[in-house]
Amino acid sequence: MKRNQKPVTRNQKKILITGNEAIAEAAIQAGCRFYAGYPITPQNEIPAYMARRMPQVDGVFIQAESELAAINMVFGAAVTGARAITTSSSPGISLKQEGISYLAGCELPAVIVNIMRGGPGLGNIAPSQSDYFQATKGGGHGDYHSIVLAPSTVQEAFDLAGLSFELADKYRNPVIILGDGMLGQMMEPIIVHSPQSTVHNKPWALTGAKNRRPRIIRSLYLAEGRLEKLNLEFQRKYRRIEKNEQRWEELFIKDAQIVLVAYGTMARIARSVVNKLRQDGQRIGLVRPISLWPFPNDIMGKVSKNIKAFLVVEMSYGQMVEDVKLSNLGNCKVEFLGRAGGGIPTEEEIINKIKGLR
Repeated sequence: MKRNQKPVTRNQKKILITGNEAIAEAAIQAGCRFYAGYPITPQNEIPAYMARRMPQVDGVFIQAESELAAINMVFGAAVTGARAITTSSSPGISLKQEGISYLAGCELPAVIVNIMRGGPGLGNIAPSQSDYFQATKGGGHGDYHSIVLAPSTVQEAFDLAGLSFELADKYRNPVIILGDGMLGQMMEPIIVHSPQSTVHNKPWALTGAKNRRPRIIRSLYLAEGRLEKLNLEFQRKYRRIEKNEQRWEELFIKDAQIVLVAYGTMARIARSVVNKLRQDGQRIGLVRPISLWPFPNDIMGKVSKNIKAFLVVEMSYGQMVEDVKLSNLGNCKVEFLGRAGGGIPTEEEIINKIKGLR
């Protein structure tokens, strides 16, 4: 299990901040100096925060004319080797998909934040988790993957935002932070710290060709077989990511008969259910995926051998449940409870579902 959270020490002070603002400040602490985005609820606190903070750190803030423009501005900044970020919510992220595919095709590091809202279409501004497929299955055209991280607390939103830039640089790959309207808007006390940062040499970056040979960054390969060769190289990279970057949290799984699987904000409700039922002597556990891609198949496969059933709880109509079934390998039953369009499964609904599994 990898959680990548720094321990709190006595001399560290906490501040009260929203999830959206925590992501923005973490990006700045991680050395991000380029932001381009377009307003959309419920993530507007991020561009508002960046508009104020970026000039203070000699960074660049651009309110683009559209989501399409924003993602391509991030592409341009990433080409130079700068740490760059764009943020939006569900319909806006849909518009960015072509640009994200271009980032992946050119192996450019960048961070994309999706504070999900209800859909499909314009939907509403209530929290949802219905963009799971879009984030974890590529989203744009071509055989590519973005690394996808899903925080469940404001502190973790801060921590994972910092980690996102490290992973983006390490693998030269786009990283998506997948939150939702509830996490973006809620306020919690957090520790603000500068993340541990690795110096990543970027010999590929376009920084001007004075006194050296020109460099080329592209995703167009017309010579026969060249693009297939490149895709095979991508697949080898994705296998490395799957091996090294699975992240999850587990709770009471050693003796559990039924294990809840939930991520993000939904995991907070699932955790409360597990703690309540444990007090009643019921053998219930929780696995919370932190990385949605790569999905934590290792722990899911291990746990599935010793339990009666997984109960997947989502603010969608069964998107993550497909990955749980694949990782389960037929070892146990996989049940599902979900709501969408801004609906949030309640503790009572989850407990009643568990009663039906006995």
